Amino acid sequence: MAEDTSQTDALSLIDELNNDAAVHGILVQLPLPDHLDEQIITQAISPTKDVDGFHFVNIGKLTAGHTADAFVPCTPAGCMLMIEDELGPDLSGKNAVIIGRSNIVGKPMASLLMQRHATVTVTHSRTKDLPAVVRNADILVAAVGRPEMVKADWVKPGAVVVDVGINRVEKTIDGETKSRLTGDVDYDDVCTVASAVTPVPGGVGPMTITMLMFNTLRSARLSAGLDA
Repeated sequence: MAEDTSQTDALSLIDELNNDAAVHGILVQLPLPDHLDEQIITQAISPTKDVDGFHFVNIGKLTAGHTADAFVPCTPAGCMLMIEDELGPDLSGKNAVIIGRSNIVGKPMASLLMQRHATVTVTHSRTKDLPAVVRNADILVAAVGRPEMVKADWVKPGAVVVDVGINRVEKTIDGETKSRLTGDVDYDDVCTVASAVTPVPGGVGPMTITMLMFNTLRSARLSAGLDA
């Protein structure tokens, strides 16, 4: 849709897709233009087609631990698969620290980690002595949007580090300005102490896309009366 699309037209399209039996997944690409209300538009999507997992119904099910017919937000779901691949499904006794408390990553990530029995701390801009808190983490998830903020001296030796940040930074080399993508973690530095670190790009991003496809397939199966 065009950038100047009215909210009425956007909601009309969502209503049309909600009622189209051939459509199993609907997502709204965020952020939206300023004249559109993000909450009204995302909540207009049917919870059964909300493959981004942003509808309050799906958020509530995730928080309550009832995810059999819910959609988990794609980025946290992908992060959990990578953590479980490294540490197994039972995270009992592990300290997990999340940097960032967003509805898209931080809060659902905390719910998923608690469901796997990790002890979870959610940090943010008002956390006192953030590096000291992060040093307790066996599992660290960085999702704050500050390029290369997390350094090796923040990280517990042997920790598993998941970098959700995607930041575009510019550097001038020989008079030419070039941009590159970097995460919230200083990858090369943290690799010297962590047991596993996800790269940016190529780490969390592909997993987010994979989980979007996974949720869409689940939606199609549920709509057909099949086991998810």
